Amino acid sequence: MNNDRIKGGLGFIGGGQMAEALMKGIIAKGLVGPESVIVSEPWEERREYIARECGVRAVSENLQVFRDAATVILAVKPQVMGVVLHDIANGVGGDHLVISIAAGITLNILEGGLPAGTRVIRVMPNTPALVQEGAAGLCRGTHATEQDMELALNLFEAVGVAVQVPEHLMDAVTGLSGSGPAYCFSFIEGLVDAGVREGLTRDVASRLAVQTVLGSARMCAETGKSPAELTAMVTSPGGTTIEGLYQLEKNALRGALMDAVRAAASRSKELGN
Repeated sequence: MNNDRIKGGLGFIGGGQMAEALMKGIIAKGLVGPESVIVSEPWEERREYIARECGVRAVSENLQVFRDAATVILAVKPQVMGVVLHDIANGVGGDHLVISIAAGITLNILEGGLPAGTRVIRVMPNTPALVQEGAAGLCRGTHATEQDMELALNLFEAVGVAVQVPEHLMDAVTGLSGSGPAYCFSFIEGLVDAGVREGLTRDVASRLAVQTVLGSARMCAETGKSPAELTAMVTSPGGTTIEGLYQLEKNALRGALMDAVRAAASRSKELGN
């Protein structure tokens, strides 16, 4: 008996880390069984790993995925998307939903490289999906339905948070949550170095910094309070925290973050062109 909530099978073009994370999360949430998942991957060693680790079918031919799956996720780098679209175009039919996770690749590019009328959804996920804590922005193409979007949201909510946005904001999503993990890692690294500077061992400083950021993020997610409200809870008049915050403001931390997001969003636009 087939109890899959994703009807018609699920396929992946590309078997990299993001594809692996999505497979594991989607299967773990019971949206589809591993026997209903197929992935194409050019490297034999990686195919064998994916088949063994995820219990799915792994093949070398992209068109085989479209023969066996109704929903197909294009999990390839943006630099090779043109080649991939050319390769799969003859295999895509009206019963297929095609979902792309390539940064900067617009709906116009995707729809232009596939048969007329193809149902397409564009997604910008991020690497914390690897630990089931991802953040993804989604937008739907001309022919994709509301039901298609609901399905796609369910797929990406299996590995974190997923939100629908208009396509003109997808570059902003890329700059914020797509590239954002690297900003967070840099911030954590800075906290660790600061702790070492003050005399802590690197191991102790690292454990304290990581847990501080993790706990702070959970407070933002679970208390319903704004970051400003939570900051006020930690900041006593004339105390230690306000002195540290003053230095961050003096050195334009928030301005630097705004510039980083804008720079990454601009680069996303360039990739799309």
